[in-house]
Amino acid sequence: MPDNGTNTNDAQIYSLTVSDIEKKQRLDRFLVQHLPDLSRSRLQALITDKCLTIDETIVETPNYRLKSGQKVSLTVPSAADPEPVAQDIPLDIVYEDPYLLIVNKPSGMVVHPAPGNSDGTLVNALLYHCGDDFKGIGGVRRPGIVHRIDKDTSGLMVVAKTDECHQGLVQLFATHDIERSYNAIVWGFPKPSADEIRGNIGRSPKNRKKMAVVPTGGKRAVTHYKTLEVFSHGAASLIECRLETGRTHQIRVHMTHIGHPLLGDPLYGNQSQSRIRNLPAKAQGLMKTFQRQALHAKTLGFIHPITKENLSFSSELSIDLKDLIISL
Repeated sequence: MPDNGTNTNDAQIYSLTVSDIEKKQRLDRFLVQHLPDLSRSRLQALITDKCLTIDETIVETPNYRLKSGQKVSLTVPSAADPEPVAQDIPLDIVYEDPYLLIVNKPSGMVVHPAPGNSDGTLVNALLYHCGDDFKGIGGVRRPGIVHRIDKDTSGLMVVAKTDECHQGLVQLFATHDIERSYNAIVWGFPKPSADEIRGNIGRSPKNRKKMAVVPTGGKRAVTHYKTLEVFSHGAASLIECRLETGRTHQIRVHMTHIGHPLLGDPLYGNQSQSRIRNLPAKAQGLMKTFQRQALHAKTLGFIHPITKENLSFSSELSIDLKDLIISL
C-alpha cells in the first residue's frame, strides 16, 4: 500500500511495497491500482521520464514485471499552475459589498480550476465580475476562495474581495465561527430523527477516490442532523445538516456511515433497484436522470470580518431538488 505521498518543494513522492499477490504484475497496472488519481498514460509517461525507482534503481519500462517485496518509489513533479482567466459567466449574487460577496452556486459548477476543469469555474466567473483588483486575493490559483462546496452541490458560498477580508474569513472558518446548514434528501428514515454524528474522516483504505469514517487517523468531523420531512412511508427523507467542521464530502460520508446515503450520489449513494422501487412512479422516473447528490447549501451566517455586521443568508432549493421532493 502507498503512503499518503511526501510533499517536497517541487514534487510529490509516493512509496509502495509489492505484496505477494501482486508479484508478476505489470508495473503500470500496479500503479493504476494504487494511484487512481493518475491516469495510466500519465503514469507510463512518468516511468519513461525516469521518475520511478524499484529498490532504488531507475526503471523505465511500464511493462516491467514486479517481484514480491520490491520497494517502488514514484516522483510526480509539480506542474506550474496557470493563472485563471476571466470569463463572462453569469453569477447568482445574493449579497455584495466592497469586501466580500455571497454567491448561490449552481450544481455542476466547479469552484476553482483543477485538472480536467481548467475553465468555466466559479473563479473564472469571479475574475470577470470583480475585475483586476480581484486577482491574487488569497492566492493566484484560487483568488477569493476561503471554502468550497462540491461541484454537484448547489448553494451558498462566501468569497473574499480583499486580502484583509480573506484573512478574516479564513480565521472564522478555522475557529468554526461560521453558521452553515445544508438540506439533503437521503434514503430511508434516520433513527433517531435528530442526532449528532461524530467520526474522523480520512481517505478510504478501500478506494482512494473516496473519503470514509476511519477508525484511526483522519480529521475530526462532527455533523448535526434533523429530519424535516419523511416521504413515501420512510423510503426517503428530507434532512437538515449543520456542520461543526468542514471536511471533504463530510455530509455525504457521515450520512452513508449511518446507513442513509444521499439520493443520486454517484460516489457514496447506494442507488439499488430495491430502494428505487419503493419510491412513487414519478420519482422512479426522475431517479433515472438524477445524476448528482441531493445536497444544497441552504444557509450561511457570520460576523462580517471588516464591518462587524451580523450577516445571515438563506437560499431556495434548486429546481431539480424541488422537483424531486414534489415527486416523492
